[in-house]
Amino acid sequence: MRWARFRRAGTVGYGQLEGDNLKVYSGDIFDGAAPTGQTVKLDEVKLLTPCDPSKMVCLWNNFHALAAKLEVADPSEPLFFLKAPSAFTDPGTTIRRPKSYDGPVVYEGELGIVIGKVTREISEDQAADHIFGYTCVNDVTAAKIIQKDPTFAQWARAKSYDGFGAFGPVIATDLDPMELSVRTVLNGDERQNYPVSDMFFPPHKLVSLLSHDMTLLPGDIIACGTSVGVGSMKLPRNEVTIAIEGIGELHNTYVNE
Repeated sequence: MRWARFRRAGTVGYGQLEGDNLKVYSGDIFDGAAPTGQTVKLDEVKLLTPCDPSKMVCLWNNFHALAAKLEVADPSEPLFFLKAPSAFTDPGTTIRRPKSYDGPVVYEGELGIVIGKVTREISEDQAADHIFGYTCVNDVTAAKIIQKDPTFAQWARAKSYDGFGAFGPVIATDLDPMELSVRTVLNGDERQNYPVSDMFFPPHKLVSLLSHDMTLLPGDIIACGTSVGVGSMKLPRNEVTIAIEGIGELHNTYVNE
């Protein structure tokens, strides 16, 4: 199933995407949503982020290929930061350069894990029961900010400008994440195409380990980190697509202003 969240006539709802139609559901998809029997056309609604997370946990250095390219050590545990919820933006929106920042802005195509229930101190074997599904993430980054102050790496600041947390367009369930690949297309050119199976900490292990550091809530996103091919968006107007077969394509525009 592919779940979407949408706004129509001032009302926010959930639906299952089937072709160009949405089967409308009532209630919360994480707590027993039920079909209404209504169907709407996709072009009649505004797609929103497919859930409303309390937080996005974002991984750094989680792929063998990128670690080798950067010549950094293999991590012994997940390395992560939190992205502010105010950074989240819907599929299809325009992301604009922050007025206070004049450095490069980078795309990072990633797989997002969507948590389905309260998750605290679970084992890896229990993780599958706590994962609702998967989505596409563009972890947009103001790269110059991270090491701007040599005494303090500013990951949260660099990653939390308005619009820097694009994800969607849907949450896909019943997938084997280890069979997925993540593609990023910038202005019509493929820049990333890498397998999820190259992770140091694959999804089930990630969920387990992170659940021992913090409580994960329904709708929370774990952005699994990115691999080789990350780059800056240099044109005045940039079209970015994060595509994962079985989930869909996340489209956003980035404007250098």
